[in-house]
Amino acid sequence: MDKSLFEKGLKIRKRVLGSDYVEKNINEDDEFTFPFQEAMTSWCWGFGWGDNSIDLKTRSMMNLAMIGALGKMNEWRTHCRAAINNGVTREELRAIIHVVGIYCGVPQAIECFRAAKEILSEFD
Repeated sequence: MDKSLFEKGLKIRKRVLGSDYVEKNINEDDEFTFPFQEAMTSWCWGFGWGDNSIDLKTRSMMNLAMIGALGKMNEWRTHCRAAINNGVTREELRAIIHVVGIYCGVPQAIECFRAAKEILSEFD
């Protein structure tokens, strides 16, 4: 594993998701799960998010649309919180959910709205 890519990814991951969240996840790992954590941090965060051609806010918006389309609502909540931290507004969240509804169906948009309201209440 490329340690420099892991360190780069870890820095970006903490910035986007919050240090407490990331440290909690890493501290819960063991020899069985850490190799995946290491690879995901290197690949997703170091390689994917570490490419400076797209800003963090835009990446967050893209993630919400894709994760919403997949219906992975636990991850959607995590990335919704991160998106807000990256500057995504309530109006932009609404627009993202509208796109999910158009391309993935009304039931999935309803799930995203439920999750978004839950996360937004943390910021009120």
